[in-house]
Amino acid sequence: MAVNELRKPVLAQQGTLKKRIRPRDAASLLIVDRSGDELRILMGKRHMRHVFMPGKFVFPGGRTEPADGRMQAIAELSEQDRTKLLDDMAGRSSITRCRALALSAIRETYEEAGLFLGQRTEFSNVSHPDWAAFAERNVMPDLSALRYFARAITPPGMPRRFDTRFFLAFREAVADSLPEQTGPSQELEELAWLSFAEALELDIPDITRIIIREAQGLLEANPSLDPGNPVIRYRLKYGRFVREVI
Repeated sequence: MAVNELRKPVLAQQGTLKKRIRPRDAASLLIVDRSGDELRILMGKRHMRHVFMPGKFVFPGGRTEPADGRMQAIAELSEQDRTKLLDDMAGRSSITRCRALALSAIRETYEEAGLFLGQRTEFSNVSHPDWAAFAERNVMPDLSALRYFARAITPPGMPRRFDTRFFLAFREAVADSLPEQTGPSQELEELAWLSFAEALELDIPDITRIIIREAQGLLEANPSLDPGNPVIRYRLKYGRFVREVI
């Protein structure tokens, strides 16, 4: 495992914390449109009512729910991606949790962007109300379209902390979409497909900027997103935010 320290130190503010907040599992999905002359990714602006990063442009994503791991899928994660997720869970690994992380990225993409990633087929017996829209449209999630490529843990001292896994998928994996071009949660506004250069010009969190560049580098090295790519992890270690290759 290779480790690089980022130049800017991050203060943990351990002494000022009244309560140590444990990061919650979360997932985020970068959808890549490769139909034009240059690659484009989907981003949206977080509503100003949000306590966490209001007004910032981000990818679709959010907290992982336990029920996500019990959702049906028409195809599972590649063996390589599943192994990377399991190996990166620090003693809390399970196939169900692994699936929940990947499936929550798909669910949150529907809730925030109105996009259904999967394949057409009839199915029922959904395990979460938010998955009912997939069954109604006969779109079963397809985990094989996702590639796990990055992880970032919010440093201590923040009002909310997330242990976020980032996935990549091509736009061809989108089987259907809502006509209003937004998700039912309406958490993201101004959804747009942007080039990497355009995305980097937006008002985005530092970690989002880092993840965009990691995705750009991965796609340059592996344009077809074949399984088996390295996973990049960002976390606080000895008072500094470090980049690890796992």
